[in-house]
Amino acid sequence: MPRLPTPSSLLFAAALVLALGGGLGKPTPGLAQQASEGETGEAAQHEAERPPPPGRTSLPLPRFVTLRAAEVNLRTGPGARYPIDWVYRRRGLPVEIIDEFDTWRRIRDWQGTEGWVHQSMVQGQRGVLITGQRHTLRRRPEAAAPGVALVDAGVVGVLERCQANWCEVTAGSFTGWLERQAFYGLYPGEEVE
Repeated sequence: MPRLPTPSSLLFAAALVLALGGGLGKPTPGLAQQASEGETGEAAQHEAERPPPPGRTSLPLPRFVTLRAAEVNLRTGPGARYPIDWVYRRRGLPVEIIDEFDTWRRIRDWQGTEGWVHQSMVQGQRGVLITGQRHTLRRRPEAAAPGVALVDAGVVGVLERCQANWCEVTAGSFTGWLERQAFYGLYPGEEVE
């Protein structure tokens, strides 16, 4: 049978609430003042120096990452209790992180599919997904440079660096240069060193 609180424990709890500023009546002065300063005055100058809100990193959104595991569950919401909507089976596949909540990351893939994965399933290494058709991996960042290998659409590789309209890519045991429009995994005008 549940225990009912005694009158003395109820009085103690009420006294504790009042002592901590949570009683009935006027709010605690310091809290109301902080809330109004957040939008104007000196506090606005330091907005960029504030830590990110709880559940977010200080990294920019959106940003590209790659899938860390050979099997990654894409969920409908940020938690293990949400149903699995899709299962990726491509380690190194580039995806965009478009939102964060606690230890969960909302991602978008090259086809526009969105969902949530645990942060442990993605890594900061940059990757590429070859799109369109078969492309020639070149020895130098020039259209006339000799070929190193042919890479088909759907091949996943590692993005090494970019110069102007060309990026150095490693696909399997081959490293060479591809034009930016040959793959997914890079924002227009983005520099990678």
